[in-house]
Amino acid sequence: MLASPGARADNLRSTSDDSPLVQWIDARLGVAARRRVLDGLASWRVGRLTVHLPDGTSAVLGAADAEPHASVRIVRDRFFRRMLLHGDIGVGDAYIDGDWHTDDLALVVDLALRNQHAAPLESVATRLWNLADTWRHRRRKNTAAGSRTNIHAHYDLGNDFFALFLDATLAYSSGVFLAPGDTLEAAQLEKFRQWGERLQPRASDHVLEIGSGWGGMALHLARTYGCRVTSITVSEEQRALAAARVAAAGMQDRVAIELRDYRHVEGRYDRIVSIEMIEAVGQEFWPGFFQAIDRVLAPGGRVGIQAITIPDQRFDQYSRRSDWIQKHIFPGGLLPCLREVCAVTARHTRLAVTDVEDRPLDYATTLRHWRSRFIARLDEVRAMGFDDRFIRTWEYYLASCEAAFRTRNLGLAHLTLSRVGEDLA
Repeated sequence: MLASPGARADNLRSTSDDSPLVQWIDARLGVAARRRVLDGLASWRVGRLTVHLPDGTSAVLGAADAEPHASVRIVRDRFFRRMLLHGDIGVGDAYIDGDWHTDDLALVVDLALRNQHAAPLESVATRLWNLADTWRHRRRKNTAAGSRTNIHAHYDLGNDFFALFLDATLAYSSGVFLAPGDTLEAAQLEKFRQWGERLQPRASDHVLEIGSGWGGMALHLARTYGCRVTSITVSEEQRALAAARVAAAGMQDRVAIELRDYRHVEGRYDRIVSIEMIEAVGQEFWPGFFQAIDRVLAPGGRVGIQAITIPDQRFDQYSRRSDWIQKHIFPGGLLPCLREVCAVTARHTRLAVTDVEDRPLDYATTLRHWRSRFIARLDEVRAMGFDDRFIRTWEYYLASCEAAFRTRNLGLAHLTLSRVGEDLA
């Protein structure tokens, strides 16, 4: 069932202010902002970027023969004002509004991230000008009710929409690519296989999955190991399709998909797995999240968590403000860092991280596949009622995340946890 595009009205409307006052400001400050930004970019060192300016001139950043090379076309000088005052939010919003475009969005963001010394996207000015976005972000708290609202804003766009660019497993998380030629589906199946190997559930075990997705992991564990799986989600759209897939596979006796918040889980589980759900929990709720896991984990149990992470040294700054992804894609979301996961589990639970593997390049490849598949089916996206502004939003989301993982500005942690002082069962 397709969710109404109206559910994304906050993201589809213009992100710019075209009032007479702002037009007057842009007419007078646009050129000055352009000069300031280009002067800052003069120290570009990695690769080369050709910037085509609104007046028909161009500027080349980096050495004349440096590779890789990308180019952007600035359509309106207000791009520079938005970048100067709003940083990463301004650059992303300007893309949505058509203030700039490029033939290789992921490469442009990649080069920008590798040249952050020349193009800092956070300053005292951006923190002040983005206060309204930060305030809105902090209001989107992931209480039991708030989590349902925040999840609805993204995942309930409609199962048909996500099926356009996901593979047959319907996994909306990073795969594991063992070789350059691996297909997206093969990478997702390998991800399922590796998590099964880490958790080693027995046929007599009861597994809890926190964050069902569309049921791929639950079905894999039940089929492969013969265990029982209870999978919980707060997305009505995901729950409906995941339950239908379980029924179609004849696995209702092994797999239960429940509409339930992690705070309300009861019972005892031998294994617990959560794939890219912790990002939607919120920092103030991390203690309760891990306490819930600790409360229901059977003695000797194992826990597997796959998480998108922020580098430890960037977390404090990142957690104090909103960014473009939080504003447009994942309201209420906050990425953890490994330091904070270890600190929270040490302070509030008997759990400890026993194994960590970081695989950011797998996510870069996964996102490249998703973006390619999304672009190949734009006619179907439009037929669902989504307009070009929505399309540019998702292009920017997929491309900028791909670049962030490729440059290791984001990590992908495969974490295994168990209880201190217990033998593994």
